[in-house]
Amino acid sequence: MAITGILQIHISSTDVPAAVVFYRDVLGLDFLFEVPEQSMAFFDLGGTRLYIGRPESSDFESAPLLYFRVNDIESEYGRLLGHDVEFLSEPHKVHQTDTYELWLADFKTPEGHINVLAEERPV
Repeated sequence: MAITGILQIHISSTDVPAAVVFYRDVLGLDFLFEVPEQSMAFFDLGGTRLYIGRPESSDFESAPLLYFRVNDIESEYGRLLGHDVEFLSEPHKVHQTDTYELWLADFKTPEGHINVLAEERPV
């Protein structure tokens, strides 16, 4: 197989310094580095880089829907509410298999992108 995984995901931002505060200080993602003169910042998501930046042109604008894996969705939901994160839904079960339940909670970033907390809870 030629494709072996995802190296990097880009999210467009009109205010990279504010996005750094949100992704680093509110969500608690591992901050790697920032390139202020190019409006770029990078985070580590378990080996995949999250690249927050101002796109070079409208052809590269992006707003991916990210599902962030968490171990305890209710605790993370409560923690983020304490940081005034706007949620579109409370934690709720959306799927169940013989081995786990999938719980989700949708939220908005300060720029209006929608992201999701996701917990695969053992049955």
